[in-house]
Amino acid sequence: MISPAVISGAILGWALGGNDAANCFATAVSTKAIKYSKAVMIIGIFVLLGAILEGDKGVKELSKYAFDSGVDTPIDAFLVMLGAGITVILMTILKFPVSTSQAIIGAIIGCAILVDKIDYSQGVKFFGAWVITPIGAMISGHILYRFAKIFIEKPFGRGKLYNYFIKIGFIIAGAFSAYSLGANNVANVTAVYAGKLNLLTTNEAVVIGGISMAIGALTFSKPVMKTVGNSLTPLSPTAGFIAVLTASIIVYIYAQIGIPVSTSQAMVGSVIGIGLVQGVKTVNFKMTRNILLAWIGTPIVAGLVSFSCFKIYAIFIK
Repeated sequence: MISPAVISGAILGWALGGNDAANCFATAVSTKAIKYSKAVMIIGIFVLLGAILEGDKGVKELSKYAFDSGVDTPIDAFLVMLGAGITVILMTILKFPVSTSQAIIGAIIGCAILVDKIDYSQGVKFFGAWVITPIGAMISGHILYRFAKIFIEKPFGRGKLYNYFIKIGFIIAGAFSAYSLGANNVANVTAVYAGKLNLLTTNEAVVIGGISMAIGALTFSKPVMKTVGNSLTPLSPTAGFIAVLTASIIVYIYAQIGIPVSTSQAMVGSVIGIGLVQGVKTVNFKMTRNILLAWIGTPIVAGLVSFSCFKIYAIFIK
């Protein structure tokens, strides 16, 4: 029988699906290449496939980090995931493309501080990914868009053939992005229950995580989709396609390594890189600043919320 503690992970999965899945088709929807209803259906299907087929690497990596940081009982797992889930839902309501990876690591650290098991050396690979992901996506997006302008926009112009090419490109890139999201981020949803804690097997973890993420995408992704698609920089259809493709490649690479990263960071990084090709003045640096502040604040807020959850439990329930 599956432990009730898993409920908090399912809540986080729903929030993650609503927040991060928006990135898969944000630019396609904002440029009106794909309808929102079709986009969320594709996301739901491919998020689940990615989680089930390739989510195990991240689950194994993150479950070990959580257990070694003191998340070694069912109630610990429940409270850590509850803290992360509350943080992600709050950021989503505020329409910020928050990093769920940062939320879960921050929540784990909140527990680790409480039980005096904090080990920053183990977290270096996760912390480093927070920096490398947006920078790598920004550089890659910048380069790929320059090539796209030469090999897509110039030969095809803006006629019917171009529109057909872009629409197909958006569907393929969006599906791949959703698949990469499932493969990479399902660990954030259920990894703390797997591994040595053994509340879930790895197979159960990826299935439950994938389903909850898919439901989140179908029900809660519209607000962030609008923020990412419209607020950072004006995007042409070609630029939108390249932004999604770049972010999905970066996230998929990390899925193979087994380190959950933020699809939001990858997407925002690629959009900014593309915006710099069009000119610095086209980038909305005020919105970019707000998103960066959200990224910095997310692990801190998650740590505080998680710490508070443990304290409240100790005072009123335990």
